[in-house]
Amino acid sequence: MALGRALSVAVTGVDGQLVEIEADIGQGLPSVNLVGLPDTALQESRNRVRSAVANTGEKWPDGRVILALSPATLPKVGSVYDLALAVSVLDASGAVPGERLAKTVLLGELALDGRVRRVRGVLPAVIAARTAGLPTVVVPAEAVAEAGLVEGIEVLGATSLRAVVTWLRGEGSLLEPDGIVPGAQAPSGDLSDVVGQDEARWALEVAAAGGHHLLLTGPPGIGKTMLAQRLPGLLPPLSEVESLEVTAIHSMAGSLSAEQPLITLAPFVAPHHSTSVTAMIGGGSGMARPGAVSRAHRGVLFLDECAEIGTKVLEALRTPLEEGEVRIARRDGVARYPARFQLMLAANPCPCAPARDVDCICAPLARRRYLGKLSGPLLDRIDIWVQMRGQAGATFGDEPAETSATVAARVAQARALAAQRWSADGWVTNAEVPGHILRQRFRLPRESIAPVETALRLGRMSARGADRAIRVAWTICDLRGGEVPSVQDVLSALNFRQRGAQ
Repeated sequence: MALGRALSVAVTGVDGQLVEIEADIGQGLPSVNLVGLPDTALQESRNRVRSAVANTGEKWPDGRVILALSPATLPKVGSVYDLALAVSVLDASGAVPGERLAKTVLLGELALDGRVRRVRGVLPAVIAARTAGLPTVVVPAEAVAEAGLVEGIEVLGATSLRAVVTWLRGEGSLLEPDGIVPGAQAPSGDLSDVVGQDEARWALEVAAAGGHHLLLTGPPGIGKTMLAQRLPGLLPPLSEVESLEVTAIHSMAGSLSAEQPLITLAPFVAPHHSTSVTAMIGGGSGMARPGAVSRAHRGVLFLDECAEIGTKVLEALRTPLEEGEVRIARRDGVARYPARFQLMLAANPCPCAPARDVDCICAPLARRRYLGKLSGPLLDRIDIWVQMRGQAGATFGDEPAETSATVAARVAQARALAAQRWSADGWVTNAEVPGHILRQRFRLPRESIAPVETALRLGRMSARGADRAIRVAWTICDLRGGEVPSVQDVLSALNFRQRGAQ
């Protein structure tokens, strides 16, 4: 009886856990058995691994082969274990030495001819290997740039099983990251492209400065989508920690490219209005994949034509908006994905959506039903509401509007003031500050808070809405360089909320 070992990583959500693979070669009829809660893709790896080893020129054992993946209670999903399975069998048969193998994590899917194919979740898997204290990780050659983003661990890329075996024997070398990450692409479009709409532009600046959620309503063709597409250009670049966090999510989603392995700018995700709850929140069969809310983490989730989106999809946004996290329950555990995004909604005022309200042919009930999909609890979580109007023809002759760079500079200054104010508690933007902190430790002067108290007393807003209005007031204060929001700042914030979506 011979025993071989290899190491790989199981990724659930964006968290990885080290998996030890043991191969036992015993007497009996030639067969391959997998134990350790493998899914269908992993069960099929028996045939892939056997063919890859044979086509590489190595000898597959003649006896019974048992492959055990530990911990046994952890579900194993996908084809990421193929390379480690093959090497563990070769280790058991004495074909490769164990010195390097004992200190190396192996990741990758095997083709029948022995090529190593790319898999999802390489970045979080490499981070888990580093956390576990392993010095080396071998990944598919196509993912070596992605894996090379993680410091503190040696990353090597393999094109084939033959290359890995040769390297383990000390007879060859594997690919190494070049250490050069291509520069991030600049956001498409500039804010100066938007004609007029001064109020909406100001609302966009306030939303960018404070991380607030925004709702734009108005007839089609007046710039709602253009404004949304330019919001990421007003946000600051991601920090190093945020870049790795966001890139790990997109690695799990399989949306990273070899040319652009690191995401350094705030992502912009705009799902179609016919999207499902699973596509929005995450899930799917087998391994739970991140949805649109997680792919928009640290960035913008834009829902155009939000009144056309299903009610269940919209209501599913309420939990991630409050908690900044998505938990996808499965039979064998819970996958967690971060989802702290900035929500931007855009909607027409009615189904016919004429350029002028006087031309509307919709019945009053139809108009109410159209925006009625935006429930009160969801609207209560939106900080800024803006009703946009069509522009006069003279607007086309005006001087060019401010550029994104100009507005982004003001946004950066306002965010710096907010980050300095909340630094002791670890918050970065005003939108992150809990309501009880605003009401107790940073309570506004009586004359400034009076309009909010009046609105509460008259039932014009909820306590949650009052907290959000105060957060917006702090952002407006930061944009003008003030120390404490004035009554005018609070009135401006209330004006954003009390317009409604009608």
